[in-house]
Amino acid sequence: MIRPPMPADEDVRQATLDAYRILDTQREEAYDDLVAIAAAICNVPIAVISLVDRDRQWFKAARGIDGSGTSREMAFCAYAILDPSETMVVNDAREDPRFSGNPLVVGGPRVRFYAGAPMRASNGQPMGTVCVLDDRPRQLETPQRIALEALSRQASRLMELHSVSRALRLQLEERGWYEQQLLHYQRELEHQNADLEEQSSTDPLTGLANRRAFSRTLEAAITRAHAAGEPLSVAIVDIDHFKSINDLHGHAEGDRVLQALGAMLLTGEAARGRVARFGGEEFVRLLPDRGLTDAARESEYLREAVAAMPTGLPVTISIGVATLQPSEDASSLLARADQALYKAKHEGRDRVCALP
Repeated sequence: MIRPPMPADEDVRQATLDAYRILDTQREEAYDDLVAIAAAICNVPIAVISLVDRDRQWFKAARGIDGSGTSREMAFCAYAILDPSETMVVNDAREDPRFSGNPLVVGGPRVRFYAGAPMRASNGQPMGTVCVLDDRPRQLETPQRIALEALSRQASRLMELHSVSRALRLQLEERGWYEQQLLHYQRELEHQNADLEEQSSTDPLTGLANRRAFSRTLEAAITRAHAAGEPLSVAIVDIDHFKSINDLHGHAEGDRVLQALGAMLLTGEAARGRVARFGGEEFVRLLPDRGLTDAARESEYLREAVAAMPTGLPVTISIGVATLQPSEDASSLLARADQALYKAKHEGRDRVCALP
């Protein structure tokens, strides 16, 4: 392990952080929400908002890790703040001489992957990072990096709001000015939170709804279908041999295939939230008012259309279809569609299998 050096203007940086008076404050829901979103978007078990103090890093919010911080010499974030203009990514800490002997790597939580987007004060000084960690080596995809940097800017704005609110409280005698400023920042924060809510329900790579958003849509559709006695089907779509595409052509080509399939699905019913990326190379499609025969036929059209996509690569899909049964819930319906998908893959892929 190599001890992180101090920034050239450490005195100015530390004075900037001290001025925010946020160190050792209570946990706040707004910051907890940011680390929850960071963990979900990057699909990692650990996410932290870390502030780098004189001889420690302190956690303003943390998900998936215990404690309130670590020593500064152990902090990955102490390296990340050295270049506040870039998100620092460590794909495998065991192969990085800066961290290979770090207690956080050789012991719990056994950090392998790290990505930290620096949080900058209004004067440009780095205060810490919004970071994500995993106990297995991996890469940070471009859409995940963009989202992580957006969350870092949001955390910086929350700190700025904290600082402004404290200053405003000292000027209560100027109540009219105080209320006007507070309303302005409240509206700005509400607008930013609305953007974050959109990010938390949308897959950043394809622009489709994510699993969380689709689950809400499916639950509502099932309630309506049961009440009206109308048919409803679900199709789970899986790209055949997707790992081979990544292995042979690289992750950038794999992302391009995912985006092409997402764009094809978006031209149909996705505008109403009926198509989602379920994870990895798997997508799911909600087919209201369709019985099994119609749903299977539409899925066959989709399979043929994907095979004809001008991706420059041989891309096929397998699809499992299931139709809602009386009194059935979402988890059971999806499980049967997944069984149908397994059958399609077991029978040779590039086909549609349907279960009543």
